[in-house]
Amino acid sequence: MNMALRVLTALALFIDAGVHIHLAPGYQGASPGGIGQGNLFLLESAAAVLVALYVLIRGSRAAFALALVVALSAFAAVMMYRYVDIPAFGPFPAMYDPVWFFEKSVSAVAEGAGALLAGVGLLRTAHQRRADAPRRSAPSPAS
Repeated sequence: MNMALRVLTALALFIDAGVHIHLAPGYQGASPGGIGQGNLFLLESAAAVLVALYVLIRGSRAAFALALVVALSAFAAVMMYRYVDIPAFGPFPAMYDPVWFFEKSVSAVAEGAGALLAGVGLLRTAHQRRADAPRRSAPSPAS
């Protein structure tokens, strides 16, 4: 079960990263000299790929926690910028995009599913850690 959870969480993050890499060039055009939404997409993609690999390799509590942060923050961003017109602030551009299209929908579903899967993985690893704790701390029998 743990391996399936790791693979599905990583897959959701890989899908998220792939969509953002695919969309990044089209979104950078609005701000060619600045940070731009395209560059933010590429940074998010890099984080998603690195964390997906970490989840696959380790499957630890920390890996699932990072996966939860990356997937949930990406999901929150796509939902927020879909429904709320936030103006540019500091070096960040205005990214309001009030329409759903196929790639955006796929990304949102993958991010939401990734966040749920990572949350389950985090809970399972925490529960497993507590279940293993008495065995680790039990004194060894004297000879």
